[in-house]
Amino acid sequence: MSQMMTLNRTQTIESREVAEMVGKEHKELLRDIRTYSEYLGESKIALTDFFVPSTYISIQNKELPCYLITKLGCEMIANKLTGKKGVVFTAKYVQRFNEMEQQTVHSYMIEDPIARAERWIEEQRQRMYLEQQTEVQAQLIAEYEPKISYLDKILESKGTLAITQIAADYGLTANKLNKILHEERVQHKVGGQWILYKEHMNKGYTKSQTINIKRSDGRPDTVMNTKWSQKGRLFIHELLEEKGIRALMDIQE
Repeated sequence: MSQMMTLNRTQTIESREVAEMVGKEHKELLRDIRTYSEYLGESKIALTDFFVPSTYISIQNKELPCYLITKLGCEMIANKLTGKKGVVFTAKYVQRFNEMEQQTVHSYMIEDPIARAERWIEEQRQRMYLEQQTEVQAQLIAEYEPKISYLDKILESKGTLAITQIAADYGLTANKLNKILHEERVQHKVGGQWILYKEHMNKGYTKSQTINIKRSDGRPDTVMNTKWSQKGRLFIHELLEEKGIRALMDIQE
């Protein structure tokens, strides 16, 4: 590794600051980073080249998890952003790292031999710290692994669901969710049944079921009932996330 690529702890940005830069809640960015870290671990790529597990003390005096994000880690996050957000974040993190680079004094830049040796020892200590965090990272991933997201739940599920069941996952009523889907031009009512607009038909989002009923006067009759497939459920999930409506199981204190 060349001297200019030597990594030390001052050349990272804390995840809370990065979350502010990208306009996300810190817990959302942590969730993204844990996913990236899991992929890196599976590919045998050094996790600490991108994300270093750390902690901070909250205003309630609690020790909470965070990450120290390297320039490579910021680049990975930037690659997931599009449009204005991606451009603005890239400009911000490049500027921050340039500022830190200008303030950083490496051991090879110090003329005094004693001061240079002291700085070299400090750099080695920081390097060892980063290497040790690889094992810590693996443990953190294992600890968070049982906490699957609502998206994971969708992808693992099979069968169809009534709109009432899907709405409950977000703390909504069926009427409220149907209204949102109507306002977003996903569906409209035809003969008392919610029907998808043409642009959403033939995508496997819904399955209509015929239900046999008995009228109050005793007459047998049938009604149509629209149920949502898991593909449709995923579509609703992405639509609601864009509107800032999150699944209850994804909301963490």
